[in-house]
Amino acid sequence: MRRCLLFLCGLCGLIGVAVAQVPVRLPETLPVAELLRSGPMNGYATQREVVVWLQTWAPAQVQLLYREEGQPEDSARITPPYFAGPETDYTVHISVPYLEPGRRYVYDVVLNDTILALPYQPRFQTQPLWQWRTDPPTFTVATASCFYVNDPPYDRPGQPYGGDFQILTHLTRLRPDVMIWLGDNTYLREADFGSPTMMSYRYAHTRSHPLLQELLATAHHYAVWDDHDYGPNDADRSYVLKGAALRIFQQYWANPSYGLPGTPGVFTQFTWGDVDFFLLDDRFYRSPNDAPNDSTKTMWGEAQLTWLIDALTYSRAPFKIVANGNQILNRSTRFESVAARFPRDYERLLREIVRRGISGVVFLSGDRHHTELLRYEPESFYPLYEITTSPLTAGPSNVEEDNPLRVEGTLLRERNVVLLTFSGPRTDRVLTITAYDAQGQERWRHTIRARDLRPPER
Repeated sequence: MRRCLLFLCGLCGLIGVAVAQVPVRLPETLPVAELLRSGPMNGYATQREVVVWLQTWAPAQVQLLYREEGQPEDSARITPPYFAGPETDYTVHISVPYLEPGRRYVYDVVLNDTILALPYQPRFQTQPLWQWRTDPPTFTVATASCFYVNDPPYDRPGQPYGGDFQILTHLTRLRPDVMIWLGDNTYLREADFGSPTMMSYRYAHTRSHPLLQELLATAHHYAVWDDHDYGPNDADRSYVLKGAALRIFQQYWANPSYGLPGTPGVFTQFTWGDVDFFLLDDRFYRSPNDAPNDSTKTMWGEAQLTWLIDALTYSRAPFKIVANGNQILNRSTRFESVAARFPRDYERLLREIVRRGISGVVFLSGDRHHTELLRYEPESFYPLYEITTSPLTAGPSNVEEDNPLRVEGTLLRERNVVLLTFSGPRTDRVLTITAYDAQGQERWRHTIRARDLRPPER
């Protein structure tokens, strides 16, 4: 229900927050209730701060009115005003700091001093302050890749490539705490990737799919990219618009960071509960797939790979989830993977994991248009697993591939999503991997214990 400016000002006076009055003239044909283009989307969350993203159709003043779940409306607080303008494609990243750990909040979007009535209740959460106090929390992470939304004027002729969009509704009902998007989160078409403006159009078109909106507003979202949301098919470091691609990615996602000082990219790291997640950039520094397999050929680049190895070494998490757009362990493919196409990066990473005795490493990837669980055991070391999950709504693959690393019974050649649930006491943490099809039916489940991912004592 739309509420008037007088009510909002009265509420702000009650809670001691002033709302800046900045007049914004909207097109007469666009009522405020129709101004929201997509979102809100919950981005990263710490124990005391969250970030919320959204996009409007035109210039607008944006705020969030939020309160702890279960508390009365007169306990609500409101953020300072943010401004959605053309310089950021009408996207905003709203920081909500000074929250309390381990709480759940409900919130409303306020556009131009009007509270929007959405068909669902947006919610975000802060992470618990469990250290030195309790066992780590149980939490669930959804993982997926290859999200294709049809756009007939610019799609290739023939049968629509995207489908089974009801999977988004089923996933929302599973109520994951976090979602990690593993690349190809949108598909740049031939009409898009030659122009930054049209790349932004494609991101916005995908993000505004109606069945996606409740999922965006109820889980916390992190992302890496692969070729289709970076540039052309199989694009690498030679793509001349990669700087624009990075800027657009940053506008549409709300990761905690992007790259390192002096080393741009989408790679980052975050912690949820007691698990560390390492998100990699498999495109910005990538040599061409067909470059000679010499010592200079790389997927990740020297700086990013050194960072990853050092960050894994520093981590004390029982599970260290390494997420990459392409598969990492699969040697038995003619398609893109680190082991098959970039042996130098693959061998160095695995050599250092073994040499440094890094425990708890699990790989996570997308891209392949099928889902599978891989298991590889280096000599005198614990087994390394890789969870590949794809596609979400793009077309499934019909390519036959005999992968000796595949765990029997885990191959899915249909649209699907995978959930990772971390549970158990601090001394015996467990990862449960569950694959669901587009109808929300469980297709397979596999359990890995952290104590089984420890190197042998030396």
